[in-house]
Amino acid sequence: MASPRAGVPRPAAKGTILIRDISQLATQNDELGEISDAAIFIRDNVIEWVGKSADLPAELAEADRVISGKGHVFMPGMVNTHAHMFQSLNRCMAQDQLLHGWLKTLYPVWSRLTADSVYTSTQVAIAELLLSGCTTSSDHLYMFPNDVTLDDTIRAARSLGLRFHPVRGGMSAGVSKGGIAPDSVVEEEDAILADMERCITTYHDNSKYSMLRISLGPSSQKTVTHELMISSARLARRHPGVRLHTHLAENEEDIVYTHKMYGYRFGEYIQAVEWDKCDCWFAHCVKLNEGERALFAQRGIGVAHCPSSNTRLASGIAPVRAMLDQGVNVGLGVDGACSSDAASILAEARLALLLQRAGGDPRGLGVREALRMATRGGAANLGRGDVLGQVAPGFAADVVGFKVEGKIAYAGAGIDPVASLLLCAPTSGTVNWSIIDGHVVVKEGVLLAGDVDQQVVGAEAEFDVAGMCAAADKFCRELTAGVSEAALGKQ
Repeated sequence: MASPRAGVPRPAAKGTILIRDISQLATQNDELGEISDAAIFIRDNVIEWVGKSADLPAELAEADRVISGKGHVFMPGMVNTHAHMFQSLNRCMAQDQLLHGWLKTLYPVWSRLTADSVYTSTQVAIAELLLSGCTTSSDHLYMFPNDVTLDDTIRAARSLGLRFHPVRGGMSAGVSKGGIAPDSVVEEEDAILADMERCITTYHDNSKYSMLRISLGPSSQKTVTHELMISSARLARRHPGVRLHTHLAENEEDIVYTHKMYGYRFGEYIQAVEWDKCDCWFAHCVKLNEGERALFAQRGIGVAHCPSSNTRLASGIAPVRAMLDQGVNVGLGVDGACSSDAASILAEARLALLLQRAGGDPRGLGVREALRMATRGGAANLGRGDVLGQVAPGFAADVVGFKVEGKIAYAGAGIDPVASLLLCAPTSGTVNWSIIDGHVVVKEGVLLAGDVDQQVVGAEAEFDVAGMCAAADKFCRELTAGVSEAALGKQ
């Protein structure tokens, strides 16, 4: 029998896992702090106990599965709060363009996307994220050409076991209505809203430890009308747990466009379209001024900081230090692989750290602050701060472990192994263990299959990375066939 288009949810985890003798545990919990020679006890899909291995209660000393954390740094699974996973098939394109030119170069390529290519592209992005220590991610899909639906991305997430927050986006204002996207790639607003409703009623799960929650996200003020922004906000607020996400204040072009079209800046814009509440988080926010940052802090609006994308597209450096000092919640985002060319949340945390120091202040952003953005900051953006982003009793069993012992990249960093994850070599710091919702997703550096159809009864099946990469290369060729190198922005 064929699986549904969106795949099959993985059965809830049953049983116990004990991770003991952890060399260093960064819990991201204010009370527990960082613990050396630590242990974590997991029952089903929830963390039950955390502390020193020597203090482990006798009744928890045995488990269905015991993992040695010796030589490892363990921490909460990181949370990615901005991505366009459909872009993973088109890396290294439009290499020297600003945002608007970059988009105009790529819209025709993306118009060729199909359900199968989006599925593969999303798998590639998720595989990269998982291996970088991410366990939860949002994904903003705003183009629906040919037979593409949000279901295709959900199937990809289920095939790898990622905790998923897909965003049903959309574009309704093409060039004929003052937008920047071709009219051929936009949708009718009634159709967008109808499919948003379908996605919510079919897939949204607002339970405490949910693996799948839907958000809504018209693409940006450059590609949608005020009416769609307002209608999507009101639709989301009829359904508990459905949040709102889009782009905002990404570069100088955005300032010029918003003022030309509407006569005001971003703070007035989000209030005019009813996106000024605590159920909203925005990507980039490079160009927020002091008053707009104050509005974000006052209303509890979150920011997804995307440093690789912002620097690749010469958009600028987001004022993260100022945001944090003003009380704005900041998480991290890898953005799409067309603008970041990678999907490593750990690498984004490192670049965020370095960029805030580039102005001359060595305390512009600390290692622990960057890691907090990657964990608790991201969890808060997604409305999951009560169960994600910390290793503590009652939190979801989403933990990752990086092996630092015996690794050249971390040699000589024993004085602070937690800091070594960012300061030494995040790009080579492939996670050694990843547990999501109580299921082992990465085992000793090997990515496992999360799809029920791929699993072997009584065993853990390795995910077919080679097959996925071959499919990605095939789709890349198909999407760019017949397009000139100049049109692709190739150097």
